[in-house]
Amino acid sequence: MTTVQHLAPLAVVIPLLAACVIAGLSFLPRRLHEVVAIGAAIASTTLCAILLAHANDGPIVYWLGHWEPHHGVALGISLTVDQLGAGIATLTGVLVIASLVYSTRYYDEIDGPYFALVMTFMAGMVAFSLTGDLFDMFVFFELMSVAAFALTAVMIEERGPIQGAINFAVTNSVAGFGLLVGIALLYGRTGALNLAQIGLSLDHHPADALVAVALLLVVAAFLTKAAAVPFHFWLADAHAVAPAPVSILFSGVMVELGVFGAARVLSTAFAQPIEPSLHDLRMVLVGVGVVTAVVAAFSCFQQRHLKRLLAFSTISHMGIVICGVALLADRALAGAASYALGHGLAKGALFLGTGTLLHRCGAIDEFQLRGQGRDLPLLGLVFVVGALVLASAPLATTFFGKSLVEDAALSADYAWLPAVLALCSALTGAAVLRASARIFLGWGDDPQETRTESEERSQEASSREEGADVKPHTATPALLVAVPAVLMLAAVLAGLVPELVPSIERAAAHFRDHASYAGAVLSGRAPHFPPVAGAHVSATAWIYAAASTAGALLLASFGLRDRQVLPVTVADVLRAAHSGHVGDYIAWWTFGMALLGGFVLWAVAG
Repeated sequence: MTTVQHLAPLAVVIPLLAACVIAGLSFLPRRLHEVVAIGAAIASTTLCAILLAHANDGPIVYWLGHWEPHHGVALGISLTVDQLGAGIATLTGVLVIASLVYSTRYYDEIDGPYFALVMTFMAGMVAFSLTGDLFDMFVFFELMSVAAFALTAVMIEERGPIQGAINFAVTNSVAGFGLLVGIALLYGRTGALNLAQIGLSLDHHPADALVAVALLLVVAAFLTKAAAVPFHFWLADAHAVAPAPVSILFSGVMVELGVFGAARVLSTAFAQPIEPSLHDLRMVLVGVGVVTAVVAAFSCFQQRHLKRLLAFSTISHMGIVICGVALLADRALAGAASYALGHGLAKGALFLGTGTLLHRCGAIDEFQLRGQGRDLPLLGLVFVVGALVLASAPLATTFFGKSLVEDAALSADYAWLPAVLALCSALTGAAVLRASARIFLGWGDDPQETRTESEERSQEASSREEGADVKPHTATPALLVAVPAVLMLAAVLAGLVPELVPSIERAAAHFRDHASYAGAVLSGRAPHFPPVAGAHVSATAWIYAAASTAGALLLASFGLRDRQVLPVTVADVLRAAHSGHVGDYIAWWTFGMALLGGFVLWAVAG
């Protein structure tokens, strides 16, 4: 094995070892825990970046314990590192570093177990990105989930975090059981757990009901992690109660990993069985993405609690990313990856900015914060730029990603899809712009005069969430503004880096080349990828970007007058669905599984 291959397990082992060291030495000063955690995060991120640079010519395959394939049959467990996997692992590391650095000045009191949990969370996310084994995907799915449950309730002395963590844990655990059953069905059919081996075993055989059910269970589990509607209810509750340095990891990369997991299995294990039904399955998956984007965008615009607003924005933007994966095309997948990069950096900055407002003002409600951000102009700029990034304004990283998705949609005869995505971008960008104008400029109607009964109930609920007992500070540490500012700058400039977007297009084409993937994993053959022509941003993309940006400005002005974009009854129905009761959420999850299951069976095995 080459030296580069050995870096793959090290990228996972280092944060796990750091977690063990911090937990075992929890009696030592907090400053030492911070140094160990940040150092381990930097080391792991550096290794992921090196893997990303070396994966340009094909997957890097590392067989744990040197259990290599025998006569083309996988015997052991592999880490299979391609560019998209290494890329999202690197993004994970960047956001973990930002979260840890921000945490050094955000928390007045925090101890070793917190940093150990963040390291465990990082290890699970990096391993999930790099593994080539379906059962290991389940294992690391559960590892990052358990760490995330605990991080949601890190403020354990308060009631709200416990409730949010329970909703998170129950919903994602049910999805995890579904994933395990799906894996068992595939193992029973193929006798394999390696993704390449599963794909090879299912090759040249039409998909029957068993394969369709396995596809449903595996993809639905990952869509639950991605907070796709109607599997999404846990996310807003978790974000509302989790500390800002934790929320950056949830919205910045964890939900993106859910979509990545779905893309991974669709492009490897199920690539051949779904080929005959590609048109119908595309229709079903695009439907999931569109419903997610639209429902969450309208819900986002109705919010006044900043963290819930950003949570629904995340759900809506994951709908756009799901659409990119659902189109089942190279260019669309590249657009989804580019969009996820810009969204992760921007949303991370916005969540940290919200944490800074909470630290300074002791409030998280848009009305309560009216005019209180006037002495934080740089943070106000971060929010305004973030709103434009979410609206996919021209030249933002999200703009380049969405343009690729739109181009693929037009090629697949989904001419209506770009307009829908532009509307969703406009609504979510408008919600953040409206909040920015009210908080940092004091614009908008007087909140006491315009508060509706439903918003009063929402405010009562938010009193049990993060920020209810936070005392305002008279000064804001520079670090609490600098970290979100740096992340937002990266979100704006990443798409302008020469060759970045074209390299993502090549990586997406390689990601979907399941024959080359299987050959590299099972036979050690160097892949021969055909050249990929980079796409040019079309005039249509510029028009839609301008329309979504202008729409965000108009809708923000509309919102400052406290006008509703939905009838009051519809808005109340959306609020009522998010009841906070885990039984209701599981009922919605079951309904979604039944509905999606029927469509998948029709599309794949009909």
